[in-house]
Amino acid sequence: MTLYRSRDRFKQFSVKVGILFARIGLSPNQWTLISIVPIAVAFFYLISEQFLKAAVFLAIAAFIDVVDGAVARVTGRVTKLGAYLDTMVDRYIEGAVLFGLLFASLPRVYAPMEGWIFLLLFGAIVTTYAKAAAKEKDITQTEIRGGILEHTDRMIVLFVAILAAAFFGKLVLSYAIIVLAILANISALQRMWIVYTLARRKHFWNR
Repeated sequence: MTLYRSRDRFKQFSVKVGILFARIGLSPNQWTLISIVPIAVAFFYLISEQFLKAAVFLAIAAFIDVVDGAVARVTGRVTKLGAYLDTMVDRYIEGAVLFGLLFASLPRVYAPMEGWIFLLLFGAIVTTYAKAAAKEKDITQTEIRGGILEHTDRMIVLFVAILAAAFFGKLVLSYAIIVLAILANISALQRMWIVYTLARRKHFWNR
């Protein structure tokens, strides 16, 4: 019940945001592209290990991400191209954050942090591609969802970890990356299992 109330409140907030920002006159796609600017600034601050400033600009980018969808819905300009552009920019944003963390001198935990970051990036890519490949191979035309960790979840955890690193030190961020790297790859395997199950049901496996 609380979750549904939260969703309703967010929808109400999103409508108000859409009405307000629609007055500026920019298209939803333009708002999507604008979100790249604060991410570029956040990338710079990640490299220089100014985590609080990086978190601020990540929050700004996240808000703009809300704005583009809200403006699209309020103005009736929701399109497949817009959704595609939003998805692609979201992936570039996640890549920019992880790439920025590669340059931060994060404490080693069990293995070099560069390895954990690449493992996280690999898990994120495979999780996304597991969905695309299922459609490409005509196993299903419906949206493959599921898994313990999706894109939004990863970005929320990364944001909280970067913010926490500003106050409690970089070790917090190192552990967060390790947890994300493991869970992202578990999510990829879960989606592969979902696709495998669908294939068995449709008798694709023995073709």
